Amino acid sequence: MSRRHLAMLLVLAALWGASFMFIKIGDRELHPITLVAVRMALGALTLVPIVLITVGAKRTLRELRAAAGPLIVTGLLNSAIPIFAITWAETRLDSGLTAIIQASAPLFTALLALRFSHDQRVRGSRLAGLVVGFGGVTLLVGGRPSGQILAALAVVFSALCYAGAGLYAGRRLRGVSPLVTALGTLTAATLATLPIGLFQLPSHVTGWKVTASLLTLGIAGTGLAYILYYSLISGAGASRAILITYSRSCSPASDWGREQSGSGGRGG
Repeated sequence: MSRRHLAMLLVLAALWGASFMFIKIGDRELHPITLVAVRMALGALTLVPIVLITVGAKRTLRELRAAAGPLIVTGLLNSAIPIFAITWAETRLDSGLTAIIQASAPLFTALLALRFSHDQRVRGSRLAGLVVGFGGVTLLVGGRPSGQILAALAVVFSALCYAGAGLYAGRRLRGVSPLVTALGTLTAATLATLPIGLFQLPSHVTGWKVTASLLTLGIAGTGLAYILYYSLISGAGASRAILITYSRSCSPASDWGREQSGSGGRGG
């Protein structure tokens, strides 16, 4: 991994590590699907002027049309589904634990690479490490109180989605600008979640902390972060890009929820 890609990875780790904290704050007053929908919409809107200025309208439309199918699949697998799973899980788990469980994504990437990727094989000691890693995840999830097991499994499922989406995007979206990929996937995720999220809007105006958290999640933690993420997939490969889940679990911000609200939450 080049120094440039390493720097991108560290910045992305900071953005997504902090996202666990902001999700926890947003869960106080917003239904998980509403939080996800608005976050996706803000991320997409943030990218529109950046993509149009950097890539150009004609090329953007051409690439969106040519890769519409893979963009929709990636938008669901890498955005709408896993982010909803994480957001819902944080109504029952603290943000630090969520980040730690979510760090299992590289394990799933390695497992899926055994079957679907011809250039990212896992053998020998790496395979042994894979077995040990999954054993650790099993102990971590199985050791949860009964009321938290389903939430922990939802986070594991999100990690599987991220792993599959990363490998899929690396193969099916080659040649598509990372900026266009980010915009296309977030647009697909917005269209998938916003119709449902609008029906779950709160009856009151959210507090400033929730509003600020939502804006930060959408603009920085989604729009800008996805530019970095898909640039990493394009330049360094899915197996390296997914290392972000290890790094962000070490972010001090990701453990904020443990001190602030324990393991409870707003509820479903």
